[in-house]
Amino acid sequence: MIRRYTGSPTLFAVVYTVIAAALYFSLGAVGEHAFALTPVVYVTGGAFFVLAALTFVEGASLHQDRGGATVFARYAFNELWSFVAGWALLLDYVILLAATAVAATSYLSAYWGELGHGGVQVALELAFLAYVGLRNTMGFAAGRAERVRMLVLVDFALHLALIVAGIVMFFSWSGLWDPVDLGRRPTWSGLLFACGVVTVVFTGLESASGLSGEVAIGRRGLKRLVASAVAAVTVIYVGVGVVAISALPSVGRTGHAPGDWLAAPMLSVAGAFDDRWGTDAVTYVVAAAGALTLIAGANSAMLGLSRLAYSLATNRQIPSGLGRLHPRRSTPFVVIALACVLAAAIGVPANMGFLIGIFAFGALLSLTIAHLAICVLRYKEPERDRPFRIPLSLRIGGGELPVPAALGAVVSFGAWISVIVTHEGARYVGLGWMAGGLALYVGYRTTQGKSLTRRVTVPAEALRERDVEAEYGSILVPLFGTPLDDDIMQTAGRLAADESGDEASEEQGATIEALWVFEVPMTLPIDARLPEARLERARAALRRAKAVGEEYQGVTVATATVRARRAGHAIVEEARRRGVEAIVLAAEPPSRIRGGARIGGRASLENFVGEATKYVVNKAACRVILTAPPAEDAAVADVASPPVHEEARGPR
Repeated sequence: MIRRYTGSPTLFAVVYTVIAAALYFSLGAVGEHAFALTPVVYVTGGAFFVLAALTFVEGASLHQDRGGATVFARYAFNELWSFVAGWALLLDYVILLAATAVAATSYLSAYWGELGHGGVQVALELAFLAYVGLRNTMGFAAGRAERVRMLVLVDFALHLALIVAGIVMFFSWSGLWDPVDLGRRPTWSGLLFACGVVTVVFTGLESASGLSGEVAIGRRGLKRLVASAVAAVTVIYVGVGVVAISALPSVGRTGHAPGDWLAAPMLSVAGAFDDRWGTDAVTYVVAAAGALTLIAGANSAMLGLSRLAYSLATNRQIPSGLGRLHPRRSTPFVVIALACVLAAAIGVPANMGFLIGIFAFGALLSLTIAHLAICVLRYKEPERDRPFRIPLSLRIGGGELPVPAALGAVVSFGAWISVIVTHEGARYVGLGWMAGGLALYVGYRTTQGKSLTRRVTVPAEALRERDVEAEYGSILVPLFGTPLDDDIMQTAGRLAADESGDEASEEQGATIEALWVFEVPMTLPIDARLPEARLERARAALRRAKAVGEEYQGVTVATATVRARRAGHAIVEEARRRGVEAIVLAAEPPSRIRGGARIGGRASLENFVGEATKYVVNKAACRVILTAPPAEDAAVADVASPPVHEEARGPR
């Protein structure tokens, strides 16, 4: 499984492949609209990326679920807004697949011109998309991650070499700034559109956040990931922008350059080096690196799309048939195939400017929702542990407002409006896509008799062709650091485990959410610093719970901590917020007073459980399963909750 080997290097590789792939095709569209201000636009894009990176790392560390912005919106707002963010992202991923396939064929045309024209180009695009679909249906393997990391190193070194050589050979301040006539060349509308285009880098963060919950990365690793990704964007994007304008002064004056500028702009940059040196070597090297990086970027985009589709399907935001999982590989092969078909349909005309404009629509809408969600979560969930926290917060209205996220929300929303105003394709196709998605969502939820705003989950097995083996799709297990913790994890594991014995599947069974509640007395603020010994006890209990739960076939254990005044209230609230199907809870030892079930009678909850358990049993909106230390044999009592007066049944 991915979580066994994925860490910050692999996450960086996923982010970088999308960043680099975006540069290979977005440079042309940016230069077409920003002219000599292309480097300035990429500086703006770097600032965009910094704000987005801070938001996504805090959000992904706060809620380690697959889905990125759609997960943030779920916990900050409701399922409807979560769907809006997710549906916009699906459009982005499809556009990115189409754009990378078109651009890859254009780069390979450096070796044989026919590869970038007519039927040969279409056939090659279809072959690339089929390859990406097949690879992602097979799953994300350790060997593939290693190959991607090697490609990242080679591509990064190539870009650095081009930047250094280009600055030495071509750079001049007068050549960089003389062509600028702001308002005429570039126009204000063109400049705003170019700024929207560079948000293509944001999808790399979405793809990486789709691996949340599957990664082994701590606080320092998160900080290194942010720093390295920001450095890569700043150096590569700004550096290549400067070299492109310096090496191809015609871009600054007319917006055009030699070769297929929109689809393969880096070939034009490479051609400037070859003209100076009298060789074709740079063009061939850039063509090969570009094609490989673009295909790797397409794989990263499909990786994000598949995890997003899985999240939408298990939360009943799209029909289960669309999210159907492969019986052996546990990948959403139906939506992967549909994405490839859609990408082929819109990529065949090979209109790169049209594709990039639509992409900016979805990227900016999702980014706006993500920034807003992180701001809201600071107020809704102030006590939750955040392994990474956005710096520069202001205390406003009883909570801490993250200034970078608030600024990002304002800027991205403004850019989204500008894209709608300045790009006809984004306006009609983007809004049409969102309207169609909302109609699908409302129709599906309504026919299923489900609320449009409440979370509804189904187990992963519901997305398979065979019968569901797991009894529950999601289970919450509160831990208290007692010897009974192992028993309740084993109970949850038996309920969640897949019994098919198919070791090839990685997503079978269900998710157990192990929860530790820090009860903070009223005499202390809710965010008071906790003793290190208390924190370590919680960490040890959660580590142990994860080890015990994942001994069962197909079971995934997610761990979390919360702060609350009362444990019972926190457990009920977390169960509601997470949309779990059951709570497995440790009851107190049965009382020897009044006999009760100990001598074969029936007793009320007052006789054998404490206040927290009584609160959960009486208030939880899902099934509650109690485990208790047995007198002789282990036993489990199933309590349906509500109603309030339901008694615990069976031997205890």
